[in-house]
Amino acid sequence: MHHLSWLEAAVVGLLQGVSELFPVSSLGHSVLLPAVIGGSWARDLNVAAPESPYLAFIVGTHVATALALLAFYWRDWLRLLGGLVTSLRHRRVSNPDERLIWQLILGTVPVGLVGLLFEHWLRTHLGRPVPAACFLIVNGLILLGIEWYVARSPGPENSPVEAPVEAPVEGPVEAPVEGTAAGAVAVREQGAVAAGAEGVAADARLARMSFAKALAIGSVQVLALAPGISRSGATTAAGMAARVRREDALRFSFLLATPVILAAGVLKLPDLFGPLGDGVRPQVLAGSALAGIGAYISARWLTRWVHTNTLRPFGWYCLVAGSACLLLFAVR
Repeated sequence: MHHLSWLEAAVVGLLQGVSELFPVSSLGHSVLLPAVIGGSWARDLNVAAPESPYLAFIVGTHVATALALLAFYWRDWLRLLGGLVTSLRHRRVSNPDERLIWQLILGTVPVGLVGLLFEHWLRTHLGRPVPAACFLIVNGLILLGIEWYVARSPGPENSPVEAPVEAPVEGPVEAPVEGTAAGAVAVREQGAVAAGAEGVAADARLARMSFAKALAIGSVQVLALAPGISRSGATTAAGMAARVRREDALRFSFLLATPVILAAGVLKLPDLFGPLGDGVRPQVLAGSALAGIGAYISARWLTRWVHTNTLRPFGWYCLVAGSACLLLFAVR
């Protein structure tokens, strides 16, 4: 019977959820952490092994991460899916929502095809500690390199984001009384409206991209099939290189990642319900729940962080962590 301890499931599940959206590579950390700890962790959590329960675990955490992204962007996805429906119905691409949803679809095609054809080979050949550490260093160089490029090439990604235009309100508006239940509800509703307006404005900016540019940014997700290369980091860097604001590039990265992560998880669900899931399903559920919570919190935090900060701290972290792992593996 397969073995996966509750501690392993909790720690790696939370790490997987957080690092999936942070630009530091969840797959790389899923490979490196067990190798660093060693012992039963290295034996139980070997992603390169063909018959490892870790595969079923990764499936569950990916589905949970995708669901967390859907929950975080649910208003935006409803609006974008509405754009897809109207685009198909009227055979047109005439507004930002219709244009952006087709850009997202186009951007997911390359990684979908490569993943279907080469996922197993990449996982079994590259899903090992030393390659993962090397790729993590490369990921750090990508993040530091794009920030170096942006700092020396001022463009829209360095300019402040326009405040969303609020629709005029007809009739007198009664101000909510602070400290009351009605006031608290009003504040939450105003925050939701502001967040929704900001999302609409960001999507309108993203929809101005050409389809070729959207395809190029989406194609960069292929790099994330290598453990250590971050999906969000690579696509955000590609967006910034294409003169997209940092916060908009991150948003496009998260929107691109949602269907890819969900599809990958759903396609692998038979592994979870098959022999690989025997004896570990409760741990998989617990780890997936923590992964979903971690992913939602990290998405919420990171989308605020990039408004006033750069990706350099994550780049330096990847360089230090990858180098430290290589040193550790060399002296063992």
